[in-house]
Parts: sequence; C-alpha cells; structure tokens
Amino acid sequence: MPLYADIVLPLYQPTYTFEVVEGCGILVGDAVAVQFGAKAVYTGIVWRIHDKRPNAKRIKTVSQRLYDQPLLTPDQMRFWEWIADYYMCTLGEVMRVALPALIKPKGADEEAFEREQFRPRTEGFARLAEAVSTEERAKMERRAPKQYELLTLLEERGELRRAECDPTALTALRKKGFVKIVEREIDHSSMATDFATLPTLSEKQQEALEQISTGFDQVQTVLLRGVTGSGKTEIYMHLISSVLKAGGDVLYLVPEIAMTSQLLERVKRVFGERVTPYHSKITNLRRSEIYRRLRRSEGGEVVLGTRSALFLPLKRLQLVIVDEEHDSSYKQTEPAPRYQGRDAAIMLAHLYGAKVVLGSATPSIESYVRAATGKYREVVLSERYGGAQLPDVIISDTIRAAKRGERKSHFNKILLDKIEERLERGEQILLLQNRRGVSPFVSCGECGWTARCPHCNVTLTLHGGNKLVCHYCGHSIPMPHRCPACQTAEVALMGFGTEKIEQEIAALFPAARIARLDRDTMTSESACNRIVEAFERGETDILVGTQIITKGFDFSRVTLVGVLNADNLLNAPDYRAAERAFQTIMQFAGRGGRGAARGEVVIQTAEPDHPILQQVLRGDYDSMAREQSAERQSFLYPPYSRLVGITMRYSDATTLHRAAAELAEELRQRFSRRVLGPTIPPVDRIRGEHIIEIMLKIESGASFARARKILHAELEEVTRKPEYRKIVTICNVDAS
Repeated sequence: MPLYADIVLPLYQPTYTFEVVEGCGILVGDAVAVQFGAKAVYTGIVWRIHDKRPNAKRIKTVSQRLYDQPLLTPDQMRFWEWIADYYMCTLGEVMRVALPALIKPKGADEEAFEREQFRPRTEGFARLAEAVSTEERAKMERRAPKQYELLTLLEERGELRRAECDPTALTALRKKGFVKIVEREIDHSSMATDFATLPTLSEKQQEALEQISTGFDQVQTVLLRGVTGSGKTEIYMHLISSVLKAGGDVLYLVPEIAMTSQLLERVKRVFGERVTPYHSKITNLRRSEIYRRLRRSEGGEVVLGTRSALFLPLKRLQLVIVDEEHDSSYKQTEPAPRYQGRDAAIMLAHLYGAKVVLGSATPSIESYVRAATGKYREVVLSERYGGAQLPDVIISDTIRAAKRGERKSHFNKILLDKIEERLERGEQILLLQNRRGVSPFVSCGECGWTARCPHCNVTLTLHGGNKLVCHYCGHSIPMPHRCPACQTAEVALMGFGTEKIEQEIAALFPAARIARLDRDTMTSESACNRIVEAFERGETDILVGTQIITKGFDFSRVTLVGVLNADNLLNAPDYRAAERAFQTIMQFAGRGGRGAARGEVVIQTAEPDHPILQQVLRGDYDSMAREQSAERQSFLYPPYSRLVGITMRYSDATTLHRAAAELAEELRQRFSRRVLGPTIPPVDRIRGEHIIEIMLKIESGASFARARKILHAELEEVTRKPEYRKIVTICNVDAS
C-alpha cells in the first residue's frame, strides 16, 4: 500500500501531500528535499505519514531524507502547532522563523543540501609551539608585559582555553611562532558538574532561592521580583547548576542582543562551554551548527539567547528563565508568527514539563495580576546585593530651567553640573534618549514644509548631519540647504535623537570619551560587543543610547544616569504607556550606583508632577501596578481581556476602506461591542501601501479558541471576494 506524507514548507501555505518512495525510510519530523513548482527545491518537514491518497491527478514524490535523524522532536512539533494555532498563522510561517536559514535552503541549487554537513562544535586551546630564549623573554617582559604574562601562564599550565587568553597578546605570540592553537571537539558528557565557582549567595538571596524551590512544588511558574542590582543572576546560576547536575537542559532568555555579551561572560565563568549563545546577529552557519548539535545532544546544555532560541531542540528541557520578563522586545512584530516570547516560553515549558522563572525589577501588569491571583508564586528581593544602595532620584523641570536660563541646548544645568562632577572623579555616565538619529524631523520655519517619505506617511529623520532617512522603508535623501518648497530659508532641526546628544555632549565636554549604543551603531554582534566591553573596561566615560542601555547591564563604575526627555515615554498613545514609562525609567535608574559609590538619577521632564514620575521618585512599583491594574480592569484591557489587532494593507485607499468597513460590520454581527474600528493609525502608509486597523477585544473567561475560529472564518469570507483578494490582512494576537 503506498504511503503519503503531509509536508510543511517554509511558505504562507497549508501542508502539501507527497507520495513517499518505498524503502526511503522517511519519518515524521524529518527534513526532506522536495520539488515545488516547476524547478524550485525546498526543504520541507514531514508532519504526518498516512495511507490516504489526496484527490489530485498527479502527486509528486518525496525520497530525499536530508539528515540521519528527524530534525524536529514530537515536543517541538506540538509547540509549532500551538504557535500556529494561537497566533493565527501557518506552520510554514513558523518554520521560516524557527529553523536557521542554512537548514532550510530553497531554490534550484540542490548542492546546498549536500554542502550543509554537521560540524562538531570545537574549542580552541593555546599551547607553546617552541621554547622561548632567555633574551627574548627579557625583551618581552620590558616591552610587552601582556605577552610575557600570557607566555608565563602557558609555561606553568601547559595550555589555556583561547577564551581565557588576552586576544591581542595571543595574536602577537602566534605571529612570532611561540604559540599555536589546537582545536578539540567539545564533549559535554565529560564536563565537570561540581561548578566550584558558583557565586556565594547572601542571606536574602538564599532565602529567595529556597522560596523558588518551594514554589515549584506548587506551581509551574515563579515570578522573581528583585530590585535592580539585587542579584537575580546569581540565583539563576544556582538554579541552572541544579538542573545541569541532573542532566537537564536550561533555556535562559533575554530581551535584547546587547545584553548577551556581558551576561554570557558571567555565565560562562561558571558553566564554561556548556553555555551556547543564540540570537539573530550570529552567522547563519553558526546558527545551523548550533541547531544540529543540540539536536544530537543528550542533555546538560544552557542556551542563552533572545526569543528565537525558543525553537531550538532541547530534548531535556527542565528550566526556562525569562529575564526582564516585562520587556516589550519579547513580542515579535514582523514577520509572522507574531508571538509573545514570554508567554510562548511558559507554554514550551508546559509541553516539556519544565519549570519557569520570570525575573524583573518591574514585572509586567499581566505577571503582577497572575501572581496576585495565585497562578504564579511571587518571590521578592527588596535589597541590592552587597549592601549597595538604590540611587537617589532627582526630577528636573525643563520648563522652569528654561525660564531661569538654566538650560543649555538639551541639558538642564543640574544634569550638566553632575556630569562634570563625575568626569572629574573618573566615574561613568549613562544618558538615555529614546530616539535615534540627529533630529526626528526637519521643517521650514517660513512655510511649514516638512521632509516626509514619499512611500510612507512619516517624517524623515536626520542622520550624520547630511542624510534624511525613513525608519520604515529606508528611503533616504540628502539634507537640503534651503527649503525645497519656498527657497527662502534654511530648514530647522526639530527635536533631537541619540546622535545629536552624542554631538552636543562632545562639544560641551571635549575631553570626555563618548560612545553611542542604538540600532544604528549595533550593526553586528561584534560592533555591539565592542561598545559594551569598552564601556565596561572604563575606556568610555559617557554612553548615550536608546532603551537598549536600560536593559540588564551591570556597570560598576556608573554613578550617574540621565533621562533627557521623559515626556516622550509618558505621552505615548498606548494603554501600556504609563506602565512602560515606569519600567523604562526604573530599569535605567537601576544601572547606576552598582559599585561602592551611590548613584544618582536625573530625569528631565516638562511634567514633574506626573503620577508615574512621583512613583518613580518613591520607587513604588506596587502603587503603579495597583493603579494600572484597576484602570485596565475598568476598560477591559489585558490581562482582563485578549486583544487581536487586525491590520489591512493595500495600495488603493478607497478599496481598502470599503473592505475594512465590510469586515468590521461582519465582525460586529458576531462579536458586538467587542469590535473597535476601523481606525486610521498614526502611520497610515508604509512602502506605498495604505493601512487601516480593527481591534477585537475578547474578555477573559470567554473562549478565545472559538473567537479565533470565528475571526478566521470571517476574514476568509471577506478577503475571498475578487475585489479584495490582493488586500494583505494580518492578525496580531495579544497586540499591544
């Protein structure tokens, strides 16, 4: 009897059925090469094998199994199915995000399948290549002390891990022929499990660790709420140690790539090469190697990564840590699946029978409510590790400063004075401005002309002093010297971004060493690491950045942090604006004063009496969380409901608006007042396509699965009409 395989392809399509060639040994979960269309060859995943012939005249065959074992485990397949169902996308869209690019090559180049061979993970060790003469040693001791120090260590120990060596000194010794590098395959099964270098916990940390262990006896998920600098990472390490000793795997999630370098170094000091970093900035080849190595692993792994690490094949997953669980970066926006990394991590752990620790100094309102209702166990750390004090907070009124003549450029006098004090004492400063570029937009003071993108309904942002760039589509034009509309005046810069702050602070403090960390400077993993590591070593005095610099960094020399414009955080058009403003400012404030000296935070704002800023001043998370929770309950926002954002895009505005109105009317027939819109968003055109939005709000307690099913049917009914078929419709489940 012939067999057939339902195969998932990395496309916005359902599964396709192929006939299985007899004797080829294809299994469920296997990666296979299949011809799709006239010539294209795709990697597909075998989802189901059965004997039911599809109703088609011609059925293509599948026979080429790409790897010697299935690429997906049954648990992974269940996870993919949950992601596709809950976030309203296809399995093919999940596949596109879940698998590294080199594991799923597509196109007519079949040699790509042959080139992708498993490479065992290796580690480099430095050894002496030849004896060094007494004369050479003496010269090195005088002129190159770091090379001499490394040489002496190698003579004492015989060999050192490459990661333990000073890279500059190692390169110099290799060029001279004194040192060679030997690569050895990493064998995790033979690695020591005593972890003698585990950090010593304080009394409060030990209590928290015991409470977490007790909490795991009652619930799957524990919320660890610890003030910034309280030592949550040390507690994580003890939890990781227990799992590794039992032969289990750990998934340690962080919201931003920028956090991984500093954290990776700390975790690797304890767990060595068991720790694997995984995020979008590492190469395609490296991601492919990691995936296939983990697929063969039998446990004892620690994966440290961003949300994409959720899709890695960890067979013995026992613990998931979601650090900075409140962070909005855990939500995938483009492309599908538009999943919430924190929530998906909890589901993944449920499928594996693993435990979850959510860590934050300022937990999300969702987690706060779930802890308050007993769904999560909450453990609180209210003191900083090592007796360090929380920083003093100063709120500086920008309007009052301007009236008194105490404002220079974008800085109030109190902040400039404190920057000068820190520079004189050799301490470090962090400055937050949550916009990148030089100026958010440029405008003519005479006629009101503003530089706008011709493809998107947004202003162009000035970068580098001479280029205006669209942050949505990348369109750019040179900065005009005179207004293109009236030709009578020079255009003026409106607002300011991180690049402008970097320029101005350099002019005000010319002797200071200044760096910038934002999306423009984070061009690669190595570029990001260089900026962070230089600041950590004290080679930079002032680091200017966007929200990236608020997230989880531990810089012991920072004693001053400045929020340059708190108002653009407080006044965002979003029901989460107050919560996120509090979280961002508190997290950023926590970067200061982690060493011996107490830190200070200066917040510049035109609204010094704003309730959120007063809560920041008191460090009163509970008050903020209670107020925001009550407000959301009144207006039926998450966690008291689930939101599905429906975005429709099309080149013709009239057709788009007509389709959106019809869809909204059909949805109201089924969902009544739960349907909001259609509305025109602030940015209503991107890349030449007009945009319109509808929001569906489903209260907690109602069947969300049934709501998704109805929504899916109504979307199909409207978009199958001939005049609407080209309209792109996107569903964003748990939209913000």
